Amino acid sequence: QLVAYEVKRMRAEEGNKQKILRHIKELAEKLYKNENPYPAVTMHKVQKPTEGCHLRLHQKPFPRLDEGTVQWIIDQATAKLQTAPPAVKAEKKCMVPSGPPIAAIMERNGNALANSARRLEVVRNCISYVFENKMLEAKKLFPAVLRAMKGRAARHCLTQELNLHVQQNRAVLDHQQFDFIVRMMNCCLQDCTAMDEHGIAAALLPLVTAFCRKLSPGITQFAYSCVQEHV
Repeated sequence: QLVAYEVKRMRAEEGNKQKILRHIKELAEKLYKNENPYPAVTMHKVQKPTEGCHLRLHQKPFPRLDEGTVQWIIDQATAKLQTAPPAVKAEKKCMVPSGPPIAAIMERNGNALANSARRLEVVRNCISYVFENKMLEAKKLFPAVLRAMKGRAARHCLTQELNLHVQQNRAVLDHQQFDFIVRMMNCCLQDCTAMDEHGIAAALLPLVTAFCRKLSPGITQFAYSCVQEHV
């Protein structure tokens, strides 16, 4: 429906952040209502007894429960459940016109996609240089990699590339390699938002417990010791 009906509106809104945000808010509400058709049922919380309450004097005995009343309450609730509306909203089918050709939208996003691809290539190259011990080349690309970490695609690319090297048993690094990898991880986590918590940050968890360096015979430092301060 967005592609079919909203393209003109989206083009008209370009450059006006307030209009775009309002549009996004409307969309968010629609999506939320679609996922949550019925309001949440409030649950009654039963308070736990305090510590040491059994030691108190003048305790009232727990009242005897009347079996008939309890059964009546259960029957009432069961009857209500049987007459309740179904939890799933009936799906309404409708025809949506195809809208403008995809090419028109792709042309506009072409430059952004090309830039994104270049950034990912820089991240991949830099990581390759680090593992091939080409530190001079890695150092040249490093500032660009740290800038690229602002984008989620680059952060995702970092986790994928590092994972490949772990699988190739290349997790034990020398001091310079370790420093580069830890700085990349720190920068990646620095730019993570709450949305990345179960994606990027979760993907880094096994990696920070894999990459390590030997400080002296029998003493190994793992990457997590350098990145564990992040929320």
